[in-house]
Amino acid sequence: MSIRIYNEGQINYIRKAGEILYKTFEMLKNNILEGVRTKELDRITEEFVRENNGITPCKGYRGYPANICASINEELIHGIPGNKKLNNGDIISIDIVVSYKGYLADAARSFIVGSTNEKNKKLLEVVEKSFFEGIKYAREGLYVGDISKNIQQYVEQNGFSIIKEFAGHGVGRRMHEEPEIPNFFTGNKGARLKAGMVLAIEPMIAIGRPNVRVMSDGWTIVMADRKYAAHYENTIVIKSNGEPEVVTLMQR
Repeated sequence: MSIRIYNEGQINYIRKAGEILYKTFEMLKNNILEGVRTKELDRITEEFVRENNGITPCKGYRGYPANICASINEELIHGIPGNKKLNNGDIISIDIVVSYKGYLADAARSFIVGSTNEKNKKLLEVVEKSFFEGIKYAREGLYVGDISKNIQQYVEQNGFSIIKEFAGHGVGRRMHEEPEIPNFFTGNKGARLKAGMVLAIEPMIAIGRPNVRVMSDGWTIVMADRKYAAHYENTIVIKSNGEPEVVTLMQR
């Protein structure tokens, strides 16, 4: 499949999806509390997005049973919300896609429940900062590999592991579009960046070794050594001049 280039009218719909997504995470911040069940976070997300004229298309996507992915501690991604209660010190990574008038934005955040140790705090700090290090190179005329290389360098310089089995991607009309955007340099510079490309950049990192495995539910990806992981993602638009636009943040 070729890489889609979106026009300004289409990007406006993606911006609106991103705005809803940003507001959803702001709402969730106040509800990620000790004792809350992850299925409750799923329920309030669906309601909030719907109230804001959006849709949560993850539910039913390839059979996925929920509106959000809620991954706790050693769970990296694709954790299914359920009856599990959050405990003080947990790290929960939440990944959400919002659709507005058929156009999608994708974002993920990792949160600490209550208080935790300095290593876990640094894990969250580094995964977020690695995104911003990567998008310094998300400019027309540069390459996907430039983003990948700089994410990897920042993460590894700070003593954490990059998970290589999963990657960022194009997004817009579909949840996963071309190009694939690894969080490490593959040795191939990849696709050349052009104005109008819409990309979901999503570093995934861990405290321990980068090996992962799939749980018996067929969805949840966990760290094989059971050490904690974190995930941070935003949807960006490549511009014809200057920095990319991050549509899932309000500082635009």
